[in-house]
Amino acid sequence: MSAELKYQIALTLVPNIGDIHAKALINHFGNAEAIFSARKKNLEILEGIGTVRANSIKAFNDFSKAEREIDFIKKYKITPLFITDKNYPKRLLNCYDSPAMLYFKGNADLNSPKIIAVVGTRNNNEYGKTICEKLIEDLAGEEVMVISGLAFGIDSIAHKASIKNNLKTIGVLAHGLDRIYPSQNSGLAKQMISNGGLLTEFRSFTKPDRQNFPSRNRIVAGISDAIIVVETGVKGGSLITAELGNGYNKDVFAFPGRINDSKSEGCNFLIKNNKAALITCGNDILENMGWKKKKEISVKKQRELFIELTPDEKTVVNILNQQEQIHIDELFLKSKLSSSAVAAALLMLEMQGVVISLPGKIYKITP
Repeated sequence: MSAELKYQIALTLVPNIGDIHAKALINHFGNAEAIFSARKKNLEILEGIGTVRANSIKAFNDFSKAEREIDFIKKYKITPLFITDKNYPKRLLNCYDSPAMLYFKGNADLNSPKIIAVVGTRNNNEYGKTICEKLIEDLAGEEVMVISGLAFGIDSIAHKASIKNNLKTIGVLAHGLDRIYPSQNSGLAKQMISNGGLLTEFRSFTKPDRQNFPSRNRIVAGISDAIIVVETGVKGGSLITAELGNGYNKDVFAFPGRINDSKSEGCNFLIKNNKAALITCGNDILENMGWKKKKEISVKKQRELFIELTPDEKTVVNILNQQEQIHIDELFLKSKLSSSAVAAALLMLEMQGVVISLPGKIYKITP
């Protein structure tokens, strides 16, 4: 452990210094030790710091808490990740309110190429369980890492299905790594340490207090490429995570449910209000994220397929073959067909798996 680690942890202990302030200080002074060594006047002139926060830094002298945390880290083989560390999650680093310090126990790469968050209600029904398990099964073999919150319900189902299908999975905690909450998931957490890991911004012996969960949700959203809401009501952490994901410019997806089912009300709300794209299977995620493995299609199969197309469909396909993707308005202009003819052709081509639609009324040939 480097000497700098003590000052990094201590920085998270200083009253009035939040994650945004910590990042501003690090950007200016270069490292945590230099912040504590800086003169008060050099601290208070920084934008967003001022006299009150400068006084807090200069008055701080309880480094023993940081030293105890280092002892805990060493004893339980935990990896501390400060915002300047090369292994800090880069996706999360792009979020303005990312944690200054993270604590990780596991073997996963937090910068894996493909990461999704799977979230949902703690009180799922059989529908939610089935589609969550099928989602993870569809992603098996695609090297996708699954993030969730290790809570009851959809979170636990996603973690268990990931382990079953040999996908790395990480539980983001709203407390320190000295405990597991809920305690009933202790066995699952142990499996995850060797098949992904556990991640938190909270120091050891931090209790799972209510106010910690929204903070946890921002990590779930920020560390992922996409957030998938499986099943949820109109209240709860899943909608918060989805909203955070939209704020971070992440892709958000949701499974639709029956309109009179309270446990699907949140998903239907997200879809209805264009806060999430509708999906029905894992393949939808792979296609929308551009993660689907390209398969070689023989010329013979292409010819056989195109023989089945109507003249309007052939026109649309020929245009799509000339460029990677196209907006529907441009397709109208190039095809010289009526809007209803183009819409009908696209619908049939989508149903046959020839083209796929992307967000923003963009279309392209299926890879």
